[in-house]
Order: sequence, then C-alpha cells, then structure tokens
Amino acid sequence: MTQTPFTIGLDVFAPGTRGSVALPVSALPDHTRVNLSIEVVHGKRAGPTMFVSAAVHGDEVIGVEIVRRLLRAPQLDKLRGTLVVVPIVNSFGFLARSRYLPDRRDLNRCFPGSTKGSLGSRLAFIFLNDVVLRCDFGIDLHSAAVHRTNLPQIRVTPGDSTTAKMARAFGAPVILTSPLRAGSLRGEAAARGTPVLLYEAGEGLRFDEFAVRAGVAGILRVMRDQGMLGAKGIARARAPSLVCRASQWLRAPSGGLLRTFRAEGDVVGEGDLLATVSDPAGDTETDLLAPGPGILIGRAVLPVVNEGDAVFHLAELHPKADEDTLDALTAQLGDDPLFDEDEII
Repeated sequence: MTQTPFTIGLDVFAPGTRGSVALPVSALPDHTRVNLSIEVVHGKRAGPTMFVSAAVHGDEVIGVEIVRRLLRAPQLDKLRGTLVVVPIVNSFGFLARSRYLPDRRDLNRCFPGSTKGSLGSRLAFIFLNDVVLRCDFGIDLHSAAVHRTNLPQIRVTPGDSTTAKMARAFGAPVILTSPLRAGSLRGEAAARGTPVLLYEAGEGLRFDEFAVRAGVAGILRVMRDQGMLGAKGIARARAPSLVCRASQWLRAPSGGLLRTFRAEGDVVGEGDLLATVSDPAGDTETDLLAPGPGILIGRAVLPVVNEGDAVFHLAELHPKADEDTLDALTAQLGDDPLFDEDEII
C-alpha cells in the first residue's frame, strides 16, 4: 500500500522522512514558552501509527533514556507506518525533577482534559487529542516513584485481548493485570479505542541499565509483531513473561532501619524472610515475612522507614510460572553488548 504524508500540528512529513514538532502548551511566569516536543519517523511504506511516550510523571527519567535509544535504532530505517515519540510529556515536572505539575496535580489523573481547565487538564487535552488519538496504539513508559524501584513489567487491562497480545510480544519479565484508573491516559485512551501498554521499570530520577534495555527491546518487539519492522536485528524473548493476576504491597511492621534480604525479581515462598526493621540502638528487631508465594516486582530502596511504609510489592504468580523464566530473560539482556558511557548519560 502506498504511504501518504503524515500531518501533525502544522507540520507535514513526506514518506521516508523524520523530524521534530513543537506543539505550544503554555508559557512559564517569565513568559518562556513551553512546548510538547514530538519526534516523528514516517516510513516509506504504509503501516500502523504508534506512539511512545515518556515522563508523564516528570521524575520518571528512565523512559526518556529508552526513547532516546529507540530513536537511534537502525531498524527504524526500514519502518513501515509511522512512529510518534514524545520524550517528555510533563516538561514542568521534568525541569523541577518532580513527579507532579507546578500545582501538585498528577498529570496521569487529568485525562481527558479540557482547553479551559487547569494546566494539567490543558496539557492532557493537547497530548490526548494531538498525539494519542492520532495513533492506532501506543506504549507509555513509567518507573517507580523516587526511593522505590520496579522490576520491568507490563501493565494490561483485565480481559483486554489486544493489550495482552502486545504484552506477550513485548517480552518483559512480568505481565501484571491492572484495572484502569479514572483520569489516567491508559483509561481514557481505552475508552476512545486506542490500546495502550504501560511499561513500569526502575526508579524515579535514576537510570537502570537492565530496565532501559528491556524497554528498548520490548518496544522493538511490539513494532515487529504489529508489522512495522522486520525480524532482522530484533531478538525474540528467550522465555514467556510471567503472568501475575494480583499483587499487594507489604508494609513496614514498625519504624526504624530497614535491612532487606531480597531484591526485585526474587521468587519467594510463604514465610520467607524478606527484611528486618531495627531501632537505631539495635534493641528491637521485627521481621517482615512473605505472606504467601509470589514474585517481588518492586521494593523500597531507602533504609529508613516509618511504620506502614510500603517495602515490597509482591505479585501472585500464575500457577505454571517458574523462576527459570525470569533467569532466561535476565540472561538475554545481560548478553547484549554494553553501551558506552556517553550512550548511557
């Protein structure tokens, strides 16, 4: 099928071209203009239109690094269809190294947005209508909040066969079914007929090489599965993802100093010792035990906790899952050539 020009904003891209677009959002109090910066890769041949977005939460910098590497992937030279990339959705939070907008709103609770609402509502409206709804599907990149880290995982809507298929193609270590949230990008896009995968990995304000590689590799696999890329240079996951249908946060039994004995990705059994909380003098110690079997998909990284702080995110494994699956996926990413320091920074 013959490819046609792609228009976004006031910019028109001919088949086989790529470039940048700046959609006006607002102005800072000093009248510095703020734009939604978009990168477009428009293939020579017809195919689906896909978006990849990062930093909906401004402190989630792992996604920014993932899309930077994605845009340099040589496979894009033979792209079928159109790739629309938004490296930083929430520029306000990104510049302030904050998860939130200047008024402390969470952008991922502002959808569908409006042209007359709050700053977050206006930004959500522009992003949803000018980017997301222009596409057939998309992948939204996230990380844990500051002081926590996540095992690379894909969140899908229960009972949604489209995102389930995309998630299996992505090949992250874990697929977790997660209900749609009111005001979220994923929820609003689903209501409008645009399926969106949510990738969670790593920690806020930090890079994690394993999480970045898993993200880049997964996006390329989805693009191959959707007919946007050929198979050359894109390895299939060595093992299927672990499927988890429920999860819970395990919380600190008391305040004090936290010593953890397990890490994200560990498969644990009921009664396994996960961590101990001690008072500063060492007079008392309280153990945190696994309440049941599962896989640890997230954890706190700060050694100081208050009683009730979330310490471990434990997901219930599908009965047929096993630890070898995670080991195989980890080994595959570890076998990939290391990036030079300037590639990472």
